[in-house]
Amino acid sequence: MAFESLGGNDMAAQREAINGILPFDPNELKDTVSGNIVNPYPRYEELRRESPVHVGAVDFGEGASDLNPDVPLPITVVGFDETVAVLRDNGLYSSCVYEIVTEAVMGRTILQMDEPEHREHRALVSPTFRSKVLARWEEELVRGIVDDLIDSFIDKGHVDLVQAITFNFPVQVIARILGLPQQDYPSFQRWAIELNSVAANWERGMAASAALRDYFAAVLDERRKNPADDLISELVHVELDGQRLDDEEIYSFLRLLLPAGVETTYRASGNLLFGLLTHPDQLNAVREDRSLIPQAFEESLRWEPPVAVVLRRAMESTELAGVPIEGGADVALMLGGANRDHRKYENPDEFNIFRKERQHVGFGFGVHVCMGMHLARMETRIALEAILDRLDDLKLDPAPGQDIRIEGLAFRSPVSLPVSFTAR
Repeated sequence: MAFESLGGNDMAAQREAINGILPFDPNELKDTVSGNIVNPYPRYEELRRESPVHVGAVDFGEGASDLNPDVPLPITVVGFDETVAVLRDNGLYSSCVYEIVTEAVMGRTILQMDEPEHREHRALVSPTFRSKVLARWEEELVRGIVDDLIDSFIDKGHVDLVQAITFNFPVQVIARILGLPQQDYPSFQRWAIELNSVAANWERGMAASAALRDYFAAVLDERRKNPADDLISELVHVELDGQRLDDEEIYSFLRLLLPAGVETTYRASGNLLFGLLTHPDQLNAVREDRSLIPQAFEESLRWEPPVAVVLRRAMESTELAGVPIEGGADVALMLGGANRDHRKYENPDEFNIFRKERQHVGFGFGVHVCMGMHLARMETRIALEAILDRLDDLKLDPAPGQDIRIEGLAFRSPVSLPVSFTAR
């Protein structure tokens, strides 16, 4: 089942994709959903020292959005405690804010559901991420994928880790979990970015949504006739208290899983590598003591969360940190700002894997905490272990004048990570 969103790539290009070489630049479809902001944190701190909660348009460096006079003034939250308060109170602050864009492109998903609907649907799909299943994927799947990718460049002595690993391995993991053919991996990578950038390019995002529905319709039909040992077969047959997922609900879940499982993990693993590569002493500490990997990942999620903004809607007039909020107002929670709140963290702008306080909202909080967070933790840990096992003397190796940076606003990750190494 090969589809044509790659613009008619020939077999050689498909073989390159299978071997871990992308047929397109992962930043090609970046658009304005990510933004070009390199360092929003001084602005977050400036705002937070005024108030952790702001009413009206806020400029983070790319201009403030125009306000709609027909709706309540928007709210921006940059404080940690205030962000947690909003995420904890899912009755007062609703996820229905995602309906306008997300439902159109993905269908109705748990992302936009409130209780009890959210809990019921989450219970149907959450067994997918239970610890026993993750352990099996870790043993049988993830390390082999990362090793195959490393094999494709290990003899060269230099590589861009974004192009070669971080953008590649999550889609291969998700696709193999779903039981999908290898030749379609590049399509999934592109579709994932197109879905997430629908606000920047509506027609392109909707086309990706339709393509995925058509793709998965054929797969679901096949799995009903011939169940396999994969996630799609499980979704087709899962039942809880007599309730089953219909086809549209499965399509919606899969369209949510694709960008969440691909883009979020690739950005999170890239941010961890960026943090370690720009702090060689901490990279060496992790190389010498692999038990530090989990806390290093948690610090990277605090320091540079891959998804840096989430939205809620106030269902009635209320007050937060002494700031009045009108019922119906959209509330933007700047997770990146919350995670660097000077009131909670000492030296919050420092990347420090030995930090004592590592609680963060990098994966959200409350009932909508990221369902795939344990998968992302496992994937990133295995990827880093493979890199450290096989690449010695690993260090950043930019071209003359090349700026190695993390950028974005809604989503943040390194643009590229050129490194040199000695093959082990």
